[in-house]
Amino acid sequence: MDKILIVEDDILLNRGIKLALEKNNYSVLSSYSYSEGYSLFLSESFNLLLLDINLPDKSGLELCNKIRESSKVPIIFITANDTDQDIVRGFITGCDDYIAKPFSQEVLYRRIQAVLRRARNTESNIFSSGEILIDYDKMLVKKSDEVIKLTATEYRLLTFLTRNSGQVLTRQSILEKLWDVDEEFVDENTLSVNIKRLRQKLEKDPKKPEYIKTVFGIGYTWGG
Repeated sequence: MDKILIVEDDILLNRGIKLALEKNNYSVLSSYSYSEGYSLFLSESFNLLLLDINLPDKSGLELCNKIRESSKVPIIFITANDTDQDIVRGFITGCDDYIAKPFSQEVLYRRIQAVLRRARNTESNIFSSGEILIDYDKMLVKKSDEVIKLTATEYRLLTFLTRNSGQVLTRQSILEKLWDVDEEFVDENTLSVNIKRLRQKLEKDPKKPEYIKTVFGIGYTWGG
């Protein structure tokens, strides 16, 4: 479920947008100022932000600028500032779309869908979890910016775990995946050895893993 943050000081409009989006199966958090919105942005993970420009403490343009220092999360301005100059400033600041008030909920919903669709189509093929970063395109694994060297089997195992992050993978499903790729037999002992090696390379304490967790009697899950 996509998660959206609204930063809009008009309480009725904010609540109306939140209700409409929740009816369309979005998870929505509301805020009413620059400071509150930025605090929520830092504490939560969002798929899209809806920002008003005229906020009570600082401008939504300033908030967009601040967010762009660290994030490429899609941003749509919803504002009464509707001159060509205002719109150009919005895009220069880093927004992905700009909707002038008043607008219909249907138009907003369709624009959100379009922006999220574009964002998914342009996302980097990169996985990040705690100190671990994986660039699948480059087959590159880093821990705290240090490149980690893996064997081919270790890398395939890590890729399978992280691409299914949060899911419990049975030992049998992992064995079948590695066997299909290698076209050679991978037994239970080989899997255990590779799990142990990965933990030694990725975990702070391999005996108390934060990332590759054992689900006793079943298999493993990536829990970073």
